Amino acid sequence: MPSNYDNSAVFYDQLSRMIFGKALVRAQLYLLRQVPPNSSVLIVGGGTGWILEELSTIHYSGLNITYVEISSRMTALAQKRNTGINQMTFINDAIENTSVNDSYDVIITPFLLDSFTEETLEKAFAHMHQQLKPKGLWLFTDFQLTGKLWQKLMLKSMYFFFRLLCGIETTSLPKIDHQFYKRGYKILFTKTFYGEFIVSTKYQKLQ
Repeated sequence: MPSNYDNSAVFYDQLSRMIFGKALVRAQLYLLRQVPPNSSVLIVGGGTGWILEELSTIHYSGLNITYVEISSRMTALAQKRNTGINQMTFINDAIENTSVNDSYDVIITPFLLDSFTEETLEKAFAHMHQQLKPKGLWLFTDFQLTGKLWQKLMLKSMYFFFRLLCGIETTSLPKIDHQFYKRGYKILFTKTFYGEFIVSTKYQKLQ
């Protein structure tokens, strides 16, 4: 079963900022300005939806946004956000279960893919990949391990906590880079945060 963050919806943002300060926010904001005007955008795993308000300050109108979030409580909070006059569609389900047939100019996955096992990551990634237009952008923000012991210990603690609270299915970071590599995505730029523990990358789908 995919993980569900209902149990942490009320305090998730406060907890993440208590642990990481503004690093998680900065990492996501770094990529938001890469969203082109008048584009169709798929946001998967956006949590409480604060990212929608930030995106609307950049593009108050003109975007067609589909917001997919498995947590019903997170989705309810996101639906209360100020999204300007952008066109919004909210879907409360796991991305791999959705049957959205639209093709998107941009996919945004903020701290989503680290919650999957290798098997479920393959399924979810392939599903999103099919929905991204050729030359479309994938704005990816997540955790990474660069060989530092503190990163490994912190990630292990995070998995333990959210496995107990929210039932996340994995206990280790899947090979996310491999999913982009084997499908031929091009890295346009990348930036790291919080001692290289967090990475934000702008990928482009070539075919």
